[in-house]
Amino acid sequence: MILLDGKMVSQKCMKGLKEKISNFTIRPSLSVIRVGEDQASEIYVNLKRKMCEELGINFTEHHLNANITQDELEGLIDQLNLDDNINAILLQSPIPSHLNVMQAFKKISPEKDVDGFCTMNVGKLVQGEDCFVACTPLGIMKLLDAYQVELSGKNAVVIGRSNIVGRPMAQLLLNADCTVTICHSKTQNLKEITKMADILIVAIGKPKLITADMVKEGAIVVDVGINRVAGSKKIYGDVDFEQVKDKCSYITPVPGGVGPMTIATLMNNIVIAYEKQHSKR
Repeated sequence: MILLDGKMVSQKCMKGLKEKISNFTIRPSLSVIRVGEDQASEIYVNLKRKMCEELGINFTEHHLNANITQDELEGLIDQLNLDDNINAILLQSPIPSHLNVMQAFKKISPEKDVDGFCTMNVGKLVQGEDCFVACTPLGIMKLLDAYQVELSGKNAVVIGRSNIVGRPMAQLLLNADCTVTICHSKTQNLKEITKMADILIVAIGKPKLITADMVKEGAIVVDVGINRVAGSKKIYGDVDFEQVKDKCSYITPVPGGVGPMTIATLMNNIVIAYEKQHSKR
């Protein structure tokens, strides 16, 4: 079994980005919009702020009141779209339930949509065109590439169909010539499907859902889950790591696997946005 060490790979990526940014005459810039007081969102935004500061990326947070209207939210996005000093825009989710997050994502300029959630970027991904892609699935692809994992012709199973991970993950694997199956909460006979997977990506949000009897011998297992169980400070993945690890050829740890690759990919997307925008000026 080989551990897919996302922390190590992300650190190499960050080092390269920091060297590249140090040669820019103008620093790249990210604007993050956070609505309301969701504690997890605050933690994630502060992590992004810290990474930006370490790399030399200008960071601005727009922290909006939870009672803001859809028009006010979209108005801010419009302002940021038109601001040439802003290279990247990120709307931190979740946002309050009276707001339409998908409609807000649609308003972000495709050139600044470093999360890859706007309609044009999603459509380009489906068509196999160059575009920004959601950071977690793209980070997984970069992690697999760093370990020279061959994807072409493999049977890949993705558990989870969210717009943030599951759907774009399946499309990236399809674009890499995998045969892809998507499973979700309504899937019947999950065990029979997962046992056929050469590559198993799990992003369902249920601690230790995947056990050894659900995994094919020699499979590549990527665990996207980050779960906290009541009464424990430990973080658990969607895969029972201790049970499954001895059956795998490759597996990601939790933490230290997918998470660091997500943030590194976001930082890389910001730099790409900056370079593309400055090449047009």
